[in-house]
Amino acid sequence: MKPPVLRCRHVVKRYGKFTALEDLSLEVYEGEIFALLGPNGAGKSTLIHCITGLAKQSEGTIEVLGFDTTDDFRTTRRLVGLVPQEINYDPFFTPIESLMIQMGLMGVKPNRQRAEGLLKTFALDEKRDAYTRTLSGGMKRRLLVAKALVHEPRLLFLDEPTAGVDVELRRELWLEVEELRQAGTTIVLTTHYIEEAEKLADRIGILHKGELLLVESRESLMERHGGRSLEEIYLELIQKADGRRAA
Repeated sequence: MKPPVLRCRHVVKRYGKFTALEDLSLEVYEGEIFALLGPNGAGKSTLIHCITGLAKQSEGTIEVLGFDTTDDFRTTRRLVGLVPQEINYDPFFTPIESLMIQMGLMGVKPNRQRAEGLLKTFALDEKRDAYTRTLSGGMKRRLLVAKALVHEPRLLFLDEPTAGVDVELRRELWLEVEELRQAGTTIVLTTHYIEEAEKLADRIGILHKGELLLVESRESLMERHGGRSLEEIYLELIQKADGRRAA
């Protein structure tokens, strides 16, 4: 097993009296695709926000490549990339301008050649000079991924990256995720499309009401459950945690 790129130790996140994450410990290893699954409100985005600096944990420690996300915030922020659930963009910038600006925001020297390369990778090169507001939903989603990669992060978070996109684009994004992993990027994926995790992930984590129910390799998990689909396994675990009988 390669050294962990991400290490969470006894992480707790509270919002007033509500506990969003409860004593969560997790390691993600170099070069793997780790799928973090769970129903709405399970705490997936909260955990990602704590790791990427959009929120601060109430207790516990989080390290990226050995750097503490609180004490070494500037270092860890440059080591991670985030593709958020929500499509956000400035309607008055073009894709090429968006990538150049993002480089500056991430503390790296703007590099037009790299920006052009990312646009080509994500099939946006023909739209490089169009206003972002004129792009289709799928194109805006691809631009978000490109923006997350401008500073060449070692750890990439994809938070529901294929939500609301068509089947063709979803398959294209799957291929791009595999290529990123081959290039050495460690990826944490959250998704409600369980088949994505079944196809892409090396290991699976299932989060429910702020607690990790399990962390296991995909192959081991499915073999242990007699070759059942990951969706069936997932539903059974969630229903059991809720005290419900599996359908």
